[in-house]
Amino acid sequence: MPLLLQAAARREVADVGAGPMGVVGYCFAGAMAMRTAAVRAGRVTAVASFHGGGLYTDSPDSPHLALPRIRARLYFGHAVEDRSMPEEAIKKFDRALAAWGGRYESEVYEGARHGWTVPDSPVYNRPQAERAFEKLTGLFASTLR
Repeated sequence: MPLLLQAAARREVADVGAGPMGVVGYCFAGAMAMRTAAVRAGRVTAVASFHGGGLYTDSPDSPHLALPRIRARLYFGHAVEDRSMPEEAIKKFDRALAAWGGRYESEVYEGARHGWTVPDSPVYNRPQAERAFEKLTGLFASTLR
């Protein structure tokens, strides 16, 4: 778990309150956000991942296997073209989410390639990045009270 999150969980960071926490991950950090929610299930109430890679793999440590330990509301925004999370992996991941039974949303952003939310990226997609930000702020507004 990242050091800042560890300190926040112990309330050693002055600006971190005792209430619920939200976690967001981009690219490989989407898996980290899921794992954080699994480890701190009583504290993390919202997780968002944008163009997250490797969320469903055949590996014994695949992030989707943490779902049974997660109680947070989840949001996943996938790229339409992403070697780190291809269409078949998204389908398998969506089936795992449905079997999990928690509150989630998983969608593919049309016209968005891996990294579309990063302003200085060659694949930056402003309309879809703004949509992703709206999804993130909406998720946090509804869960972090």
